[in-house]
Amino acid sequence: MDLSTLMKSVAAVAVLLVAACSGGPDLPPREKPPAGGQLDYQLGGAYQPDVPVKIVVRDRSKIVDGRRYNICYLNALQTQPDKAQGGLDWWRAHHDDLLVKKADGQVAIDPEWEEGILDISTGEKRARILEIQKQWIKDCKTSMFKGVEPDNLDSYTRAGGAFDLNATKEFMKAFVRYAHEQGLAVAQKNAAELGTAGKREIGFDFAITEDCEAQDECGSYAEAFGNDFFQIEYTDDGFRKSCADRGGRVSVIRRDRNVVPYGHEDYVYEVCPPNV
Repeated sequence: MDLSTLMKSVAAVAVLLVAACSGGPDLPPREKPPAGGQLDYQLGGAYQPDVPVKIVVRDRSKIVDGRRYNICYLNALQTQPDKAQGGLDWWRAHHDDLLVKKADGQVAIDPEWEEGILDISTGEKRARILEIQKQWIKDCKTSMFKGVEPDNLDSYTRAGGAFDLNATKEFMKAFVRYAHEQGLAVAQKNAAELGTAGKREIGFDFAITEDCEAQDECGSYAEAFGNDFFQIEYTDDGFRKSCADRGGRVSVIRRDRNVVPYGHEDYVYEVCPPNV
């Protein structure tokens, strides 16, 4: 092969790599987390991960780990009680009409996490909520995160009929489009019911799942994303079966349900055995 042909081949490969990471000629390049890379899920508090860890998920308020691929967690469809901006009191004070209300006028609350549910029932409300969250997405980019994990795609199941899965799809299409414009990859968080629409229609780049083995949902993510999904299992049975079924191809970890930081008495973190 002469030099001219070699250079053309290298250029062609470079174009393919950029296309794989960008998703369109008008969007900046974005990088997905390495498929099968060891994940650490640090929502309960940041700490130094083990050496083999390649991907770290942290809350948007935390500092990134400069040696790893960092994913920025934010609550896209519910409030967060521990934040001055983004907490339930903040939404009540500044954007009360963007919270789902029950028949008695009280805010609809996710009973497990005591978070208010954001009202994405109309295009106008979706646009206003996204306008608020655009700054959070920008902050993720400025803080050097490479990906975003928008949580609670299943909020429609707790919204008392205020909105449905289709409204969730429409909101997330706009959310993902904006994050891509910032050069950030975006994870589908749970919501196996989206099937292949999560990637094909909404544009999610990869998925992060919780207890997909325990809930018999892992096949849905594999169909949509191949090996580009990351499993967090909270039960021993789910973790061990996942390791046996797909460990080594898909990143699987075992965590305690409150994902507390290292050093806490309830801390649990396991990876699949190397021979799996």
